[in-house]
Amino acid sequence: MQLHSIENQLRMLYRQTFSSEAISIEAIVNSGSPRKYFRISGEEAIVIGTFNELIEENRAFISMARSLRNSGFNVPQVLAVSENELMYFQQDIGDISLFSKIQSSRKDDDFMASIEPFYKKALEHLVRLQVVGNDHVDYSKAWPAERFDKLTILADLNYFLYYFVKQQPDLAINEHQLQQEFDLLASIIADVPADYFMYRDFQSRNILLFNNDLYFIDFQGARKGPLHYDLVSLLYQVKAALPQEKRNELTDFYIETLKQQTQIDESLFRKELPYFIYLRLLQVLGAYGFRGLIQGKQHFIESIPYAIRELEKQLEINPLPINLPVLNGLLKAIIELKSQFPVPVQNAKNELKIVVNSFSFLKGGIPRDDSGNGGGFVFDCRILPNPGRFSEYAMLTGLDQKVIDFLEKEAEVHSFMNHAKQIINQAVVNYKSRNFSNLMFNFGCTGGQHRSVFCASMISQWLKIEFPDCEVITRHIEQSKK
Repeated sequence: MQLHSIENQLRMLYRQTFSSEAISIEAIVNSGSPRKYFRISGEEAIVIGTFNELIEENRAFISMARSLRNSGFNVPQVLAVSENELMYFQQDIGDISLFSKIQSSRKDDDFMASIEPFYKKALEHLVRLQVVGNDHVDYSKAWPAERFDKLTILADLNYFLYYFVKQQPDLAINEHQLQQEFDLLASIIADVPADYFMYRDFQSRNILLFNNDLYFIDFQGARKGPLHYDLVSLLYQVKAALPQEKRNELTDFYIETLKQQTQIDESLFRKELPYFIYLRLLQVLGAYGFRGLIQGKQHFIESIPYAIRELEKQLEINPLPINLPVLNGLLKAIIELKSQFPVPVQNAKNELKIVVNSFSFLKGGIPRDDSGNGGGFVFDCRILPNPGRFSEYAMLTGLDQKVIDFLEKEAEVHSFMNHAKQIINQAVVNYKSRNFSNLMFNFGCTGGQHRSVFCASMISQWLKIEFPDCEVITRHIEQSKK
């Protein structure tokens, strides 16, 4: 369906749901699936709209989201569903993911200390989802299967074979023998008890930071399954690149948390875990091959070297059993492809410095650019609702929570910020690709106190998350004079 037609239908659904018009519809980039996401702003609400032609998948997500939400789990509220079931609205819980938090924290002196609490909280939520959530989900609505069984496992292994292995002309394999070993490996994994809620893609990009807690999205592929898979999906996410010793510690934490909810054989659980590590890594390589090598999506191509290096590490830590010699040989041959898939190296000398200013049009005017570029981008925040017109905000600034709450309730502010982010993202990507050193964004309002300060602060926070390799400097020019 054409984009304009989708947007027209989204506007119609918004009108039917809220009895008012949508002010803006902004596409949200989603590189990993055919689903299309939009942030829709209007006078009554700001929502996330989803368009997906796989109606069965929509039904699965909507059913599980409603069941989990009604049972107290941190998932988005489903607000509306179109009559043709191709579209639905869900609560907007922002766009700050655990993955972006991890990336932005890498420069911290003690990187793990800053992110470990988030991982532990995620694991606590996971245990509750797996054990308690299992009792609240209608698996007859699950898509494409109700249970993680041998057929699903074989599908994952063949996904790896056809979309990654067969895209490498230098890899020679005995496919008949490899399929025999796939069957053996699938049988081993399928014998593990599969009586829990299995999220299927429990990784840090699908965990959002919202209201001082963690919320969970994109579980439309959930089904009944074993415990191990979701744990591995989080701790062994290749681009998150947790140190192995920290993975071990977090696995211990998970097991102790799990014991408080259900009985498990800890020794057997640990013995089974490496099989799931390999399964997830192979499935991920298949996804990177399909989305990257075949569909040409750069994000997935850039992830391949991280997966290969993780595979190498796991072969050293958890060697495959001797009854899988063909698979073992194939994985070692893949590791030899490292030179074809180098890890991108960031050149510190070319680090882009981004300056974000708030200023007053009346008192100081547009800030001078001292970088030699002759000026930066200017965003006029005077078109936004002005909290300065109300006495209770007169002595506050855009950094104070009351002002933040005031502005975040306004649909016009969200629309303005979404448009600004699109321009800023394009500019940063362009400047980085050309190895430029300096970039400036200026946000101005009448007094340089409320709207401009809010926008500059929010954009700075967003830039630090989206572009952790850039230096972001925030200056509130009018406020610094006081």
